[in-house]
Amino acid sequence: MTRRILVVDDESHILHVLSLKLRNSGFCVDTAVDGEDALHQIAASAPDLVITDLQMPYLNGIELCQRLTEDPSTADIPVIILTARGYALGDEAAGLTNVRQVVNKPFSPRTILEQVHRVLGITADVVERAA
Repeated sequence: MTRRILVVDDESHILHVLSLKLRNSGFCVDTAVDGEDALHQIAASAPDLVITDLQMPYLNGIELCQRLTEDPSTADIPVIILTARGYALGDEAAGLTNVRQVVNKPFSPRTILEQVHRVLGITADVVERAA
């Protein structure tokens, strides 16, 4: 079964790099340019995982995660948050049970792929068979 990942970032080069790495690893990838766009896409078809930037216009990563946890149909979607180096998540993130990992920018696409596998529970033998 192919897993769907929604990548949310207002920086087009991050969307491109992550989409390419994830697609080349066998994932179905959708992209959104901000949290509002992401919510609309999730309402239409829930992904297996969301990777979102923290700092975005309209609806930031924390607000997106909060909205997902408030809705029982999306509360269990795991999230990986990308954040600029040195930017700490504040108290508003403390109760976000859907956040599984926080990754600092700049990051290696390979690191993100490893985190995706970990969060989705994909083991090394499954990855090798898919290759």
